[in-house]
Amino acid sequence: MTWRDALQPVRMERIAVVAREDSLGTVLRLVADAGVVEFSTPPDASLEAVSETATIRDGVAALAGWMPATSVSELSGRLVAVGGAVVRLPRPRGSEAPSLLRSRGLRRSLSPLVVAYGTVPYSDIDPTPLAAAAYILMFGMMFGDVGHGLLLLGAAAGLFLRRPRWLARFRRAWPFAAGAGLTSMFFGLLYGECFGPTGLIPVLWLEPLAHPLPLLLAALGVGALLLGSAYLLGIVNRWREGGWPVALYSPAGIAGAAVFTGIGLVLAGWYSRLAWLTGAGGVIAVSGLTLAFIGFLAEAGGGASGTAQAVMQLFDVVVRLGANLASFARLAAFGLTHAAIGSVVWQGTTGLWPAAPIAAVAVFIVGNALALAVEGLVVGIQALRLEYYELFSRVFQIEGRPFRPWHLPLPSEEAVSCPSGSGEGCTPSTPPSRSPLSPSSSGP
Repeated sequence: MTWRDALQPVRMERIAVVAREDSLGTVLRLVADAGVVEFSTPPDASLEAVSETATIRDGVAALAGWMPATSVSELSGRLVAVGGAVVRLPRPRGSEAPSLLRSRGLRRSLSPLVVAYGTVPYSDIDPTPLAAAAYILMFGMMFGDVGHGLLLLGAAAGLFLRRPRWLARFRRAWPFAAGAGLTSMFFGLLYGECFGPTGLIPVLWLEPLAHPLPLLLAALGVGALLLGSAYLLGIVNRWREGGWPVALYSPAGIAGAAVFTGIGLVLAGWYSRLAWLTGAGGVIAVSGLTLAFIGFLAEAGGGASGTAQAVMQLFDVVVRLGANLASFARLAAFGLTHAAIGSVVWQGTTGLWPAAPIAAVAVFIVGNALALAVEGLVVGIQALRLEYYELFSRVFQIEGRPFRPWHLPLPSEEAVSCPSGSGEGCTPSTPPSRSPLSPSSSGP
């Protein structure tokens, strides 16, 4: 697999399943068993319903559909034995192929982060690895504590090993738990936090409660870096969706990126007192606003009403950009909250220790358990909110169509149960197992 293939959804082929009219049913059963072809019918349509959609001419039947390019050769080999074939077709102009994200290895665990937001358009870049990295980074910054990070790593090991057994259903989450544990430990080292300000490790950067302003500026810097990365992905996606006109004028493309970059340069010039940097940033920001206005005006159809609408949309772009960047202040806010909870627990522990050591140990254990559970849940939700509302809103502008391969519906419980009065010798039939070709079982 090339690096380009790794950065986009599974490549799809427009194909036709071809068979003699008298063997169409047999061929379609093999296609359903493979589970890698999407027809125009519902994915759980009956064999008869799919057969009725076939185009038949001179005793030959054909059904057009979509399938992963990597599965074409193998399915063709299976159909040849019963008189069928898979024929590659040119992609119809104006049609969008269904989208299927790669699901092998770690991507199988990471892809739900993107799929929960929506279906990645077939023409867009698959942001799964970058989205997972951003989520884990933001989680760690808000949950910086070496001790709590170690506990998260222990939880990741339990998920991976399926110990205890009831954790087996959540095994796919182990990469997130492991990544969150590592980044929490990293920021815990920077903050000097290990189950709170216990003094077990030195402060390598700053104490959050003692230096909140540098932490806030660092959070905004991380937010600016993540927003810049989202704009870069957005530019590539706009170009792949509609060419350079869409990429140039879209507020989630070059126009929006120019406004974002220009404002950043203006602020940097003001802070460093460099007039030329401020002027360059102003020119870039105005250029981006002009491009965005032209795009809004063209979309609105021109005229007085279109101009008014474009002006309002332009104002919304600027306001939302500031609000989006300010949202990343929560990276510092929740980092401070986590440090404050750890400090309260540690102060309670040290205060009780001389008179009631058992009570002090109980406060330490219960306090850290509550911090790990409650704060971990809150931080996870906040990282997800930043991911979806601030980043994905720039990466995605349209939603794709999910790949839904056709398969024969499984027999109902009544169909596989033994009829009454059949005796003990009756053995109910079992539903057929899914083919190893199926994307849901192994992923292309």
